[in-house]
Amino acid sequence: MNYNNEKNNKVYVMGEIVSDARFSHEVYGEGFYEFFVKVVRLSGQADILPVTVSERLIAGGDLKKGQTICAVGQFRSYNKIENGKSRLMLTVFIRELVKEEADKNPNSILLSGYICKPPVYRTTPFNREIADILVAVNRAYNKSDYIPCIAWGRNARFVKTLNVGDRVAVSGRIQSREYQKKLSETDIRTMTAYEVSVSKLAAFDAAEDFDIESEFELYSVPFSSNPVDTVI
Repeated sequence: MNYNNEKNNKVYVMGEIVSDARFSHEVYGEGFYEFFVKVVRLSGQADILPVTVSERLIAGGDLKKGQTICAVGQFRSYNKIENGKSRLMLTVFIRELVKEEADKNPNSILLSGYICKPPVYRTTPFNREIADILVAVNRAYNKSDYIPCIAWGRNARFVKTLNVGDRVAVSGRIQSREYQKKLSETDIRTMTAYEVSVSKLAAFDAAEDFDIESEFELYSVPFSSNPVDTVI
């Protein structure tokens, strides 16, 4: 595994498992399962995050509904065909279970990648500034993950000056957000979007000139020499 790719995408998550594990897919004879984890914010609100985990990690029986998971991994994307259309899906891919530390932020993410669509800047009716960016993050096996991010205030103002191809680093948390999607005049459905809510953001040219972990002071646990990994 390329170390730089490991540093490009790191997630730390701790929360309550709120759904039963459901089989997702199999790679080289190893099964992977999906479930949802509830992570409570300081405000008391909660984000319900999709999680993918290897059968090797759930074999001990400690990852069941109602129990707490504390893990490090990566925020990954993949395309899923629904009704003949390709839809971008996002999941927290667990690479390693770690010990719970109560004083740590239970929802932390650090990404380094390239802007792959023109940023979208807008203001709310209350003049709150928001900017959406889609960041392509390189991964092993010559794959990339496409991660939607949302920035606020001065970060949003900075984002609107960036261009496709610019290299950026962001830190923040993964959030879930419900919205209404109108499929027809009579069919309006509640959907859930997942995105990175940006707390810090920087643009840089060369990786050797920017130590992403020390700059952003993200709580991180080094991956072991034999972490779970696969292609999704």
